[in-house]
Amino acid sequence: MGGVDKQLLAQLAAAHAPPAFGWWPPAPGWWLLLVLGLALIVAVVLWLRSPMRRLRLLALGELKQLERAGADDAAFAQNLEHLLRRYAVARFGREPVARLSGERWIDFVAAHGGAALAGTPGRELLRAAYGGKSGIEVPREQWLSGARSFLKGRGKRRP
Repeated sequence: MGGVDKQLLAQLAAAHAPPAFGWWPPAPGWWLLLVLGLALIVAVVLWLRSPMRRLRLLALGELKQLERAGADDAAFAQNLEHLLRRYAVARFGREPVARLSGERWIDFVAAHGGAALAGTPGRELLRAAYGGKSGIEVPREQWLSGARSFLKGRGKRRP
């Protein structure tokens, strides 16, 4: 029993490695990753094309222009109040916004992110925008801060 028959060994097939794995079809994990990637791309495109996002960016751009314009306090206040009003009508609808004036308008702006305009700064903004004179210094930076927060939507989403 010790010897190996050379004829029998010659009849054996040559040793070889199994074939390499092909790249197609991919494993189920790759299919899942592809679906998730496509869903992410669609979500980003929809987010970038969102009308509310576009509205907010346009309003913030107009706010920057107002800030750079360097107009007198009355013109600045009037333009700022009109910007806030136009944005609110476009964002929240005509019905809840169009009827608001005075303290109710300022309370609405403060409740929807413009907390810096609550109270005296908001009253001074309206007074300056509509021709009233006040004896206090105009808080322009506070107006801008409140307007920026309101435009960025830091507050309630819907009334």
